[in-house]
Amino acid sequence: MRGVRQTDGPRTVRFLLGGEAVPSASNVAEVEAIKGRLEGSVAALLTEYRGLDVKDLFELRASLRGSQTEYRVLKNTLTSIAVQEVGYRDLVPLLEGPIAVAFVHGDPVQAAKDLAEFARTHPSLVLKGGVLDGKVLDADELRRLATLESREVLLARLAGLLQASLQQTASLLAAPLRQVTTMTTALRDQRGEQTEQ
Repeated sequence: MRGVRQTDGPRTVRFLLGGEAVPSASNVAEVEAIKGRLEGSVAALLTEYRGLDVKDLFELRASLRGSQTEYRVLKNTLTSIAVQEVGYRDLVPLLEGPIAVAFVHGDPVQAAKDLAEFARTHPSLVLKGGVLDGKVLDADELRRLATLESREVLLARLAGLLQASLQQTASLLAAPLRQVTTMTTALRDQRGEQTEQ
């Protein structure tokens, strides 16, 4: 049959209309799912996982759970379509080789730290780049992100600074009151001495 490509089994059937391939429903659904993950994530961090086995990938996924990160192996062509439709065209050149994306729903700094730590112990994992707050990151920026303090550490430091500031403010406000109390006591003692004389 001219213009139709069929395969045996539950595989994709594509019909050619006017020389263009009509994408299969499963591919369209997968592109939409990738777009949804990109739009619903705080960050999306791209890695190349060539050389990692199933056990390593399981271990990597487990290490990312603490930062609320979903690690997905994706098809480059479908991912390329999705990132372009979402507006991250600068990611397309990074989509070479076996790609997996860490979709971060929690702390992106912690997720980057987790990926960098795993890459340190498993050199097969390569950090390629990603997207954070709508900005495309290259590999160097992703590695720098991994060196930042995590959100929890920064919040703890801020709380410590605020607490110290409040204690200093309370001490500064209490000092004049102590001085007034001391002066009042001194005046009372002085008046007491004058009345006795």
